[in-house]
Amino acid sequence: MTTVPIPPDTKVAVITGASSGIGAATARTLARQGFHVVVGARRVDRLADVAAEIAGTALPLDVTDDASVEAFCARLPRVDVLVNNAGGAKGLAPVAEADLDDWRWMWETNVLGTLRVTRALAPKLVDSGDGLIVTVTSIAALETYDNGGGYTSAKHAEGVLHRTMRKELLGTPVRFTEIAPGMVETEFSLVRFDGDTARADAVYDGLTPLTADDVAEVIGFVASRPPHVDLDLVVLKPRDQLDGRRNIRTG
Repeated sequence: MTTVPIPPDTKVAVITGASSGIGAATARTLARQGFHVVVGARRVDRLADVAAEIAGTALPLDVTDDASVEAFCARLPRVDVLVNNAGGAKGLAPVAEADLDDWRWMWETNVLGTLRVTRALAPKLVDSGDGLIVTVTSIAALETYDNGGGYTSAKHAEGVLHRTMRKELLGTPVRFTEIAPGMVETEFSLVRFDGDTARADAVYDGLTPLTADDVAEVIGFVASRPPHVDLDLVVLKPRDQLDGRRNIRTG
């Protein structure tokens, strides 16, 4: 298997779930900062468009599949930045009515997907001499809300995974940053509601949500910090959101 050709003295940023939304926006941001960006996702047609736009590399990646992750990581000769962005939510039901298939998908994608990729690339990040692991969790990794048990539990677990590795790799040249966004208008709600556009659009009624670019700019700032600076946790929300659901200001 051939490795990705990287120009000499060029740092490599790897982004999962990069075919749209926060992942695609982050790819553009890091490319502007001089990284050669390797984008991975299942939707390879859209992924190729992102890579072409930034002169990066598109590789198919399904974070829920061991063989896919192994093949993806084997093609990377070096990694300086890893952005664990692949994830998502399905359904919005109370725990007593939980759909186990939805829960399994969320845990496989958000938790085990992040584990598979991070475990495989950790040695290359250490070898880089100045590695950075950014994990995009959610404010759902820090709190709970009604009917969100599947997603909040998965995001809590993903956050714990990230924070545990921060301790385990202390003393190595790797920094860890958890990005915990609030409401971001991407395809997130469309996936959660199985393509129901009206229901997805209603999530953002009455407020101005964050955009993918808002989150990408923060990730770019994190990646531009000097090696001795570690931004452990960055929480960002729309002005009119307080917790994991909706908090619209009135009056």
